[in-house]
Amino acid sequence: MPRRSDLESICILGSGPIVIGQAAEFDYAGCQALKVLRQDGFRTIVVNSNPATIMTDPGFADRTYLEPLDLEGVADVLRRERPDALLPTMGGQTALNLARELATSGTLAELGVELIGADLEAIERAEDRQLFKRAVESCGLRVPRSTIVTDLAQLDEIAVPAVVRPAFTLGGHGGGFVQTREELRRQVELGLAESPIGQVLVEESVRGWDEFELEVVRDRVDNVVIVCSIENLDPMGVHTGDSVTVAPQMTLPDEAYQELRDAAAAVIRAVGVDTGGSNIQFARSRETGEVRVIEMNPRVSRSSALASKATGYPIAKVAAKLAVGYTLDEIPNDLTGTTPASFEPTLDYVVVKFPRFAFEKFPGADRTLGTQMKSVGEAMGIGRTFAEAFLKAMRSRELDAGAATPWQTLDDVPGDVHPFFREEIARIREALAGIGSLEELGASDWLRLKRLGLSDAEIAAAAGVSEEAAR
Repeated sequence: MPRRSDLESICILGSGPIVIGQAAEFDYAGCQALKVLRQDGFRTIVVNSNPATIMTDPGFADRTYLEPLDLEGVADVLRRERPDALLPTMGGQTALNLARELATSGTLAELGVELIGADLEAIERAEDRQLFKRAVESCGLRVPRSTIVTDLAQLDEIAVPAVVRPAFTLGGHGGGFVQTREELRRQVELGLAESPIGQVLVEESVRGWDEFELEVVRDRVDNVVIVCSIENLDPMGVHTGDSVTVAPQMTLPDEAYQELRDAAAAVIRAVGVDTGGSNIQFARSRETGEVRVIEMNPRVSRSSALASKATGYPIAKVAAKLAVGYTLDEIPNDLTGTTPASFEPTLDYVVVKFPRFAFEKFPGADRTLGTQMKSVGEAMGIGRTFAEAFLKAMRSRELDAGAATPWQTLDDVPGDVHPFFREEIARIREALAGIGSLEELGASDWLRLKRLGLSDAEIAAAAGVSEEAAR
């Protein structure tokens, strides 16, 4: 199926100002989408309130508007430009919420603008907690037991501990774990205020379960590709943006991994995303193997940028082409040059992402990690083994001396991290502890330490000498 001939101009929504939970990854996605759409001959219009982005630079779009990302501002641009379609899936939660507002207000229907990438029904099924629960259960999967709350009077029947998840919010904003009824009331009140539709989900706590994410793309003839699996080292209870993550997943046996793959394909079909990508998050009990579907983002996400860089599979580019009618087997794979995008990437290396916090700039901030994202950036390490990638990513954060931050050193490992990762980190510590003096290290010792991922500075510090001496 070639590109749609009924579309000539497309408006792309940006993500607005850089805030915690929404940063340069959406500019990266928007730039990819703009390039491929212009190559295909579409006239492109960008609306973004942030002039510091690359996608608003001259030459990226045919028309660029630095306007507030609100209903009135974007509706004015749409009336002026009269595009055939609106693509909101490259602009994060801000763009998705705005697209929903434009659709429900009747603006898109009035102007004859089609929502592409994810239609209104798919957005609502993914973001509305009650509709998402029904969609997941319709395909035989389970979500954590939950109650939809729109009024504080509904809290009397709800047990604690629990987790509060507001609908249509970014980075877990307004949500969190609660242990007491007083905390429950306070968190639900905050969540109702933060949710654009005044709705929160109060669900059973699966804190401590292992957390996995799958990046999935689907086309309009129902081809589904699992682009990448990502495992969080921090179990459920820490926002995925604040967690150390590894791709591909490392601890699941093949049967359990295939179960997650099948579940992800079933969820994207049930929600109805059929021309783009989605990020689907799962919780899995380490003891029983039970699986719960936690949530789904029907758009390019923060994890999509990591998965794209980790695998070389350009998720945003592919999602943009799917939105205008192509199928996965019609989109060439730029990495191989010979296979289509319907071929799933495979990794013979390991990628680790470390979050970067800036607590030193906010002395009074609560440093406890929970379901609300607090990191301001991330660093990525690539290696042959988990240990090598882990150490590279850890160093790449470039922390100030004495910075107090989670995962600051090899000794600062949370107690509920999976035993596999604890053993790998312990192996690194043992290697460092075994370094006596540089004179005692032979060629095979240097090779072993370097394969483990240790830097000259780390080896020198363990030997009690300068980095220059180690080199």
